[in-house]
Amino acid sequence: MFLSVFDMFKVGIGPSSSHTMGPMVAAARFLEMLRHSPFHPTGLRARLHGSLAFTGVGHATDRAVTLGLAGFTPEDFDAEAAESALAAIRSLRQVTPPGLPALRFDPGTDLVFDYGPPLPGHANGMVLLALDAQGDVLLQETYYSVGGGFVLTAAELGGESAAAPPAQVPYPFRTAAEMLAMASRSGKSIAEMKRANELAFRSPRALEDGLARIWAVMTACIDRGLATDGILPGGLKVRRRAHGIHQALLREAGLNMIAPHTINDWMSVYAMAVNEENAAGGQVVTAPTNGAAGVVPAVIRYWLDHVPGSGHARIGEFLLTAAAIGGLVKHNASISGAECGCQAEVGSAAAMAAAGLAAVMGGTPEQVENAAEIALEHHLGMTCDPVKGLVQVPCIERNGLGAIKAVSAASLALRGDGQHLVPLDACIETMRQTGQDMSEKYKETSLGGLAVNVPNC
Repeated sequence: MFLSVFDMFKVGIGPSSSHTMGPMVAAARFLEMLRHSPFHPTGLRARLHGSLAFTGVGHATDRAVTLGLAGFTPEDFDAEAAESALAAIRSLRQVTPPGLPALRFDPGTDLVFDYGPPLPGHANGMVLLALDAQGDVLLQETYYSVGGGFVLTAAELGGESAAAPPAQVPYPFRTAAEMLAMASRSGKSIAEMKRANELAFRSPRALEDGLARIWAVMTACIDRGLATDGILPGGLKVRRRAHGIHQALLREAGLNMIAPHTINDWMSVYAMAVNEENAAGGQVVTAPTNGAAGVVPAVIRYWLDHVPGSGHARIGEFLLTAAAIGGLVKHNASISGAECGCQAEVGSAAAMAAAGLAAVMGGTPEQVENAAEIALEHHLGMTCDPVKGLVQVPCIERNGLGAIKAVSAASLALRGDGQHLVPLDACIETMRQTGQDMSEKYKETSLGGLAVNVPNC
């Protein structure tokens, strides 16, 4: 089993990796299919199902699909160009993707929100169709946005496609138990094994440059969030709080008014800064998702700015360790809120961050695995119930608390010797089963929980 660090950490746009980035990626894949098709369509249509329908507007899925069909992609998204393109599409009722003729697409009628039963493969399903002049279907494909910006066709999800052979890597661990056994036999850390796996596909320079870019985008996102005030879009009138909290913390530090609990406020403000940027549609890094994007960068920033002996040279070690843990969760359970609730998003992020912090603090592989387990265990059962379908309440504060839990989990693990009762594998399987049993109301549909008990206006 191999998932790259660049699969777990993707540069993209807010507010959602599954509802914004995923649908945009799916649209790009459909355009590529059309470019190689013998058919000559004149129009396009999109149908959103399940959670993509119920919370699509709040998560900007409608905008993402429209822009994706116009040729935009998450990794090189230009917000100013996007706004101009959307205005033109609404006016002309057509998209002009690169390499294809102008295609009829009216977002008001050709983007359909289907509130019936979800598609069978996953809660985040969508169907893209190419039409002829009479409106008959020439080509169609079903896509599932399975969390973290990952997109699969129906065939890929069912394992029916001619899949590539398993990746050949030096340390192909599929479970935490295999990971620890390989670490014991090789004498390598989790990050060292992960690095060796990455180098099977790219040069050392490309790996280092990629890791550096991930952190550069993460920390720039924190800085923008700390510097920006105002009201978040979407209609809830949620006020950005990170800027004000950060200014207060700086004043208190200048006056030497630092209470012991204040460190929790620093961790929270870093995470909230990221998720306020995400809620505003800014550039973020999936970690492993947009809705949980604040936890990992907040813990890294906490470590850099508040822990003696830290240093930028070890950020790559943190990210590689975190990605190894995130890969285990995704492979054996889910990182999708629509599939397993927020335990799969903020819970996974906390496990990744706890593991990364334990590693750079000198933890053994066993202590790193213990840190990840503690963090995930204490998010089990967490629902995904965003008010008005927006990635704002409770998502922004939840990232702050996830960062605090991650640091606490790492600290507890480092106080022990790595031996503990509940293995990480058992915790991941428990999360999968809990998500499977969880009512659909509490899995990103905004049909239960806070979403129906808090006024939306």
